[in-house]
Amino acid sequence: MATEYGQGYGLPAEPGHPGDAEGRRHRLPAALRAPVEGRTWRELVYVLLSLPVGILLFTYAVTMVSLGAGLLVTFLGVPVLAAALAGCRGFGSVERARARGLLDLEVGEPEPLRAKGQGLMAWVGAVLKSGASWRALLYAVLQLPWSVFSFVVTVTLWSVGWSLVTYPLWFWVLPTYGGQAGIQLYGDEQRQIYLDNPFEIAVTAGVGLLVTLATPWIVRALTTVDRVMVHGLLGPSRLATRVVELESDRGVVVDTAAADLRRIERDLHDGAQARLVALAMDLGLAKEKLREDPQVAARMVDEAHGEVKTALQELRDLARGIHPAVLTDRGLDAALSSVASRCTVPVQVEVDLTERPAPAIEGIAYFTASELLQNISKHSRATWAALEVWRAENRLMLQVVDNGVGGADTSGGSGLSGLAERLDAVDGILVVDSPPGGPTRVTAELPWRAERSR
Repeated sequence: MATEYGQGYGLPAEPGHPGDAEGRRHRLPAALRAPVEGRTWRELVYVLLSLPVGILLFTYAVTMVSLGAGLLVTFLGVPVLAAALAGCRGFGSVERARARGLLDLEVGEPEPLRAKGQGLMAWVGAVLKSGASWRALLYAVLQLPWSVFSFVVTVTLWSVGWSLVTYPLWFWVLPTYGGQAGIQLYGDEQRQIYLDNPFEIAVTAGVGLLVTLATPWIVRALTTVDRVMVHGLLGPSRLATRVVELESDRGVVVDTAAADLRRIERDLHDGAQARLVALAMDLGLAKEKLREDPQVAARMVDEAHGEVKTALQELRDLARGIHPAVLTDRGLDAALSSVASRCTVPVQVEVDLTERPAPAIEGIAYFTASELLQNISKHSRATWAALEVWRAENRLMLQVVDNGVGGADTSGGSGLSGLAERLDAVDGILVVDSPPGGPTRVTAELPWRAERSR
């Protein structure tokens, strides 16, 4: 599972290329272009739609829940309450779609209903027991007061800001059709103050510009609350998300174990097993030649002896790839020093552990370091490397650094991608920092579990 370090190489992106950060830069700063950005207008549409949607959700939720609660004295109350919760779940799907389209917010589906049996009552029980149903109801209730607040703030700021910033264009309407000199700033029986001279008109437009520039950021802050509500109340719970992650990790572990078994079987079949079969045939021929031509038989036995040594070496290498004895007997320090001695690049090894981790974590750390050093030997073209292992609170840290050509990448189905999946299966993390030209720094982070007994 070696990774070609040059795999991530490519020609520098031309200016303006979609993948080039420089090409995405705008000439205007974000503060000036915010009022006309597409994101701003999508967020504005979201806030404007939130009020009628909030009224609909609140009316439905309060009406149906009140009806169901009132009918609880009869048999109909429970099904009506379940129908209310199911309707809220349906509205939640619509709200997730609205947030996805206007706020670019990706929210997963909540955990599905798990009915124990068939029929209406099984479905009713599943709806009432589902936490996602009650969170959807809570969202329907909370959406209205928040949508009213955000609607009022947004409409007020947008209307005031654009009205003032365009005041030099339409102030003539007031003396012509309104019967006053301009916008009235103050007025009583003795005195009236109007914004009617060029200086006051310019100041009014300046204030409007400030309000207009500030409004998108205020709306963005308001929609951040909407994002939190949609994600927290209409998305999957932490427990459901964790279950999905564990199911995915279990699949990775099963696939990895199956791949390792196939690799061991292939290595045995193509390596040691083939040599042992040939050895048995050679010994059989030597046995037949023993009486007829002892010298030829002795030569064949000598060749067979050499095949035995080669087969034993292959078996040792295969056993070392499964789980080396030095790791079990002496721990990570000795095992990693042994791996580093076989690397084609001089490797400085430093293991700072006061106690040994659990055997499973220790084994994963060993094979992670082994594959990273194998990558360095095959692809990095480095002249030196360093391997460090230490403990940081409840995490086991492993870092491999080399001065090679760089370009290592975890994408594209590379060996590092498979290594990252293996670490993720045990709540580990793989971070690769490998700019073109080097150096390459790969950091693996594993959960720390202390050794119990061996």
